[in-house]
Amino acid sequence: MESVGRFLACGFFAVVFLQSALDKVLDRDGNLAYFRDHFKNSVFPDEMIPLLLSALAALEGLAGVLCGLGVLSGSFAHRGWGIAGLGVTVSALALLALLLGQRLAKDYAGAAVVAAYFAVALIGVALF
Repeated sequence: MESVGRFLACGFFAVVFLQSALDKVLDRDGNLAYFRDHFKNSVFPDEMIPLLLSALAALEGLAGVLCGLGVLSGSFAHRGWGIAGLGVTVSALALLALLLGQRLAKDYAGAAVVAAYFAVALIGVALF
């Protein structure tokens, strides 16, 4: 039963982060406009937004690829820090980055949504 939970957590984050990273790459201009507006009253200067977007896309892409490879390779079936476990851990780190951004932007409703995803990540990490 544990391997089913690991598979589901890994599959969940593969879908979430591959889609999110691809969106940030394929619609960079739209995402930049959104991020600039979202962080206009935060500590982040406007010139820093493109770098933050790129870093977040890279982190999300890494999490999604690792989770996807973990699912495809079946490494979720083995307890330990294989590709799948690393993917879920990187997913948790990506969610911490998102949570920090939401809190600094004073988007507390958005931060609450990220917290729900983070709870899934914590369960996933605990299963590995």
